[in-house]
Amino acid sequence: MTRGSMSVSPLDYRYGRDEAKAIWSREGRHSRQLEVERALVWAHSKMGRVSPEHYDMIADISDPGIVTADRVDEIEAETRHDIMALTKAMAEVAGEAGWCIHLGATSNDIVDSAVALQIKNSIELQKEMLVRLTSTMCDLAERERDTIMLGRTHGQAAVPITFGLKVAVWVDEFRRHMVRLDELTPRATTGKFLGAVGTGAAQGERAIELQSLILTELDLGIPVATTQVVGRDRYIEWVGWMSNVATSIEKILQEVRNLQRSEIGEVAESFDVKKQVGSSTMAHKKNPITAENACGLARIVRSMIVPSYENALLWHERDLANSSSERFTLSHSMILLDDILDKCDRVLSRLVVNREKMLENIESQNGLVMAEKMMLALVDSGMPRDKAHEELRAASMKAMEEGLHLKEVCVSSESISSIFDSGQLDDLFDPRGHLGVSGEIVDSAVTLARKMMG
Repeated sequence: MTRGSMSVSPLDYRYGRDEAKAIWSREGRHSRQLEVERALVWAHSKMGRVSPEHYDMIADISDPGIVTADRVDEIEAETRHDIMALTKAMAEVAGEAGWCIHLGATSNDIVDSAVALQIKNSIELQKEMLVRLTSTMCDLAERERDTIMLGRTHGQAAVPITFGLKVAVWVDEFRRHMVRLDELTPRATTGKFLGAVGTGAAQGERAIELQSLILTELDLGIPVATTQVVGRDRYIEWVGWMSNVATSIEKILQEVRNLQRSEIGEVAESFDVKKQVGSSTMAHKKNPITAENACGLARIVRSMIVPSYENALLWHERDLANSSSERFTLSHSMILLDDILDKCDRVLSRLVVNREKMLENIESQNGLVMAEKMMLALVDSGMPRDKAHEELRAASMKAMEEGLHLKEVCVSSESISSIFDSGQLDDLFDPRGHLGVSGEIVDSAVTLARKMMG
């Protein structure tokens, strides 16, 4: 059976954008390993150990069209060693320059430096996606800056909020994610080139210089000290960041899903009324399927944290228990996070916001959401806070028990109606009068995020 003719991974046939998959594909790994082998010979030529002619020959064949991933796989089936197979496949076509391939390196110098290139390219894509999603959220926050709706705590009506403020909270969270990513990038994109146990013995007296030349040529960070491998604390930090972002996305899309409940109906995923089907049996259904899909995938991204921590626990200077695991943890968390960033952007950029329903849901609370405002107004007029709180608590309970509007109960209360007339009560019960500095918060969150994005 030919390779890939039986797809088992949903990444092959259902999830992930091609740009992300290309980085972590078999070919993506192979081409970057070739690039690292080339940079090694380039550094040797700079230091005078390899002639410029021989380096040129190696540079010419360090091409995945010449040294193919298929050929490497064929050799690996015999050698049962991936990097040995790579160097043999290179030597087959390198002619007299073959002698200097992999000179002074251990396999993991190649593997970890190539993975650092994969992480570097992944982070470039992630920065792009973060900017796209955060811009979408900034636009949404600005558009809905003053859209009044019900704030909820514990799943219950609390006090009024604006939809813009809700989105501004997300905007600032993503600004923090950008800051974190900038901070961790140099740590997560570090290679290594000091051989079998990190001593540099096989690299010769100028080992430090050789490592520095190679990693600078590849635009990777240079480590201070390593074993045979780059410290996995670096990978933990990046996977942890991805889990954090996935959680933020799930939080946002869970909110969209909650607000799309039939009995709330305040926002909704866009729905192609002409063609889209919500249910195979319930013809009326319009479901938040993209949000649900992304929420499910976010859970897989988070699950990669545990093996990432365990992969740091290598025996002595190294063992191989991390290797198989990392082929999943790094690739899957990156490809799936990229997918859900894209899906979250799709949901928010086309989000249907029902402002009328938002107002209706506030009004359905019979003025109870203005109890806090009323209490504060009584305190401002000279009533002690504990007495004002009790007045409003008793009035609220009465309003709920008898199905009355809280304002009616306040009008019939001697201690309240003696302070405020009917017109003043009308003003106090206007939800727009209890939004605080929501608008200012939206403005600063958006300004800071746009500044961060340049």
